[in-house]
Amino acid sequence: SGCRSAEGEVAANSQAKGPNSDDTLERQWGTEEVNPYCISRGEIFQVQKTETHKVYGIAFAVHVYFVRFLFYKILRFSMEVKSRNSADAADKKACAAENPGKRGGIFVEKKTPLYETHVKYNGKMVPFAGYLLPVQYDTGVIGEHMAVREACGLFDVSHMGEILCRGKDALANLNYLLTNDYTEMYDGQARYSPMCNEQGGVVDDLIVYKVQEEHYFIVVNAANREKDFAWMKGHAFGDVTFTDISDSTAQIALQGPKALEILKKLVREEEIPEKYYSARFNGRIREISCIISRTGYTGEDGFEFYVPAQNASALWELLMEAGKEEGLVCCGLGARDTLRLEASMPLYGHELNDERTPLEAGLQPFVKMRKKDFIGKSAMEEKGDPKMKRVGLKAVGRGILREQQEVWDQEKKIGFITSGTFCPYLKQAVAMAVVPAEYSAAGRKVQADVRGRKVDALVVDLPFYKRKKK
Repeated sequence: SGCRSAEGEVAANSQAKGPNSDDTLERQWGTEEVNPYCISRGEIFQVQKTETHKVYGIAFAVHVYFVRFLFYKILRFSMEVKSRNSADAADKKACAAENPGKRGGIFVEKKTPLYETHVKYNGKMVPFAGYLLPVQYDTGVIGEHMAVREACGLFDVSHMGEILCRGKDALANLNYLLTNDYTEMYDGQARYSPMCNEQGGVVDDLIVYKVQEEHYFIVVNAANREKDFAWMKGHAFGDVTFTDISDSTAQIALQGPKALEILKKLVREEEIPEKYYSARFNGRIREISCIISRTGYTGEDGFEFYVPAQNASALWELLMEAGKEEGLVCCGLGARDTLRLEASMPLYGHELNDERTPLEAGLQPFVKMRKKDFIGKSAMEEKGDPKMKRVGLKAVGRGILREQQEVWDQEKKIGFITSGTFCPYLKQAVAMAVVPAEYSAAGRKVQADVRGRKVDALVVDLPFYKRKKK
């Protein structure tokens, strides 16, 4: 294209006045510099055009250089990415056996044994505690919540951790690790307890079942499973072993006033745990061997089934079929959270954490200060009576109380909300909060900061909801 442009300019200037104009043009294109004193007026115009093309030529050269530079940069970057991906792939492969939840330093959510079953029932899957779990199904959070209060709901809680504690010193280890007392328990009995650090903060809250002498079954929170297991092993003494069996165990929860009626269709009544917070370790549902426990995290009567992971889907289908007439529905994380809040049950990471003592969280019945010793006891003794307390709040003004909102007494900030929402069954916005002990009496008026607007609230007794025992 450069040659064609030069030819056009020569033709356009063929009438230029002055001697040897064509020779001048030849000199202009044939040399880098032209002496302006040897050129006529028309030739000066031609020189200006030539200088413009010199600029274009330089620009073109720069453009070519830039394109080449960019091309090599992209090529080099793609080669580096390919190399890095190869290294990551090797890292992922090496890391998979050590920790199934991590790939090349990136956390990847795991699937419970019931993942495909949730998809089949149109569960909306979300990441939670390192797993992909249903937050709700087609029924919706409110519908699922009401089903558990009035009929029955089925939950996948396979993300929870299960640990076995065995040995002659198993009981002594549990009594040292946990704030509750496990000395007097019958086979099959369950008991709740916080597990504290040396400063009195809560490492986790958990349930321990006594299988038989020197043999205990522990259920811990999903997000704390690895931390709890390491903590137990790190403080073990004497003849005791801790074994994490979480990956091979699935857990399904059947919750609601009609749970017993449904279970009786599948299990003989004498094989069902009779007392709340007890279990049958030799349970069987049709052809599926399982542990059947009677606890819950909804405020309702209900059961948990611990089964080998490979049998989880079959058990889920058996329960769903048996509960058709009773209105059994699949339930997700959303309803599980609103139900536990309505029943005022604490949740680790909200009401409980590594800094707050179980006494501040209102768990005095599960802290046996008369025991000889346990981790965190001396720290709690030194702190004395709790200066901050967990309380219930009931919204009086218009607004939904939410986690992390500040609690005020007029112009003075006094605390914060740990959990809060609108509870479908109570038809009321409620919350749990941490406030100074002097503000903990029921009937005390406070305010919650809801998006910059002060909403009136009352301190109320816990729990917000308590089922009527038959």
